[in-house]
Amino acid sequence: MSTPSPYRTTAPESDWTAARIAEAAAELVATEGIPPIVQAGHPALRTRAVPFDGQLDAELLDALVLLMRRTMHAAPGVGLAAPQIGLPLSLAVLEDTWAADEESARARDRVPLSFTAMLNPAYAPLGDGRAGFYEGCLSVRGYTAVVRRAAAVRAQWTAPDGSARSAEFSGWQARIVQHETDHLGGTLYLDRAEPRSLCANEEYTARWAQPTPERAARALGFSA
Repeated sequence: MSTPSPYRTTAPESDWTAARIAEAAAELVATEGIPPIVQAGHPALRTRAVPFDGQLDAELLDALVLLMRRTMHAAPGVGLAAPQIGLPLSLAVLEDTWAADEESARARDRVPLSFTAMLNPAYAPLGDGRAGFYEGCLSVRGYTAVVRRAAAVRAQWTAPDGSARSAEFSGWQARIVQHETDHLGGTLYLDRAEPRSLCANEEYTARWAQPTPERAARALGFSA
């Protein structure tokens, strides 16, 4: 995959070898239950993930994808990158089939996203449109903040079966793609957030859980 994501990162490259990645993946899938989701401060979240280049055989890769899907569902979340379970490999899983109220879904252009596993994903914006909404992260528990992201993107990735894939995503689907791909570059959503929008989940639920962040922007003093 030669097409870069449109953001530069200062994150260091992971120094994990192919053997170490394979060993760690095998340990993860062999463990009963689901692995813990690592939190901000863990080095796997702040390094550039190793591009997938056959480090895992087909059976182990499929098992890892299934484990990540179960972990994502249990969290619950709509996306999970391998670094979030401590494995610095360029792999992410996405799926958004959670019910959303009609007003929020319309405001956020949120429609279901079927399960997708992406190896070595990259994205580029389509047009200049941007949208700002509150988003959170399974690796930053307890907080949420407004992030302005491209309203539509074209993504390229490799599927677990080795086939090259590309697709256009818009609205909330585009946000999920950007968020999870950013993880693979060592970037957290906080790096792109409006700092004054940051709030604890309890405050968000009590005060700012509207379909759009305009009310919070006026009260907290940030640009929506």
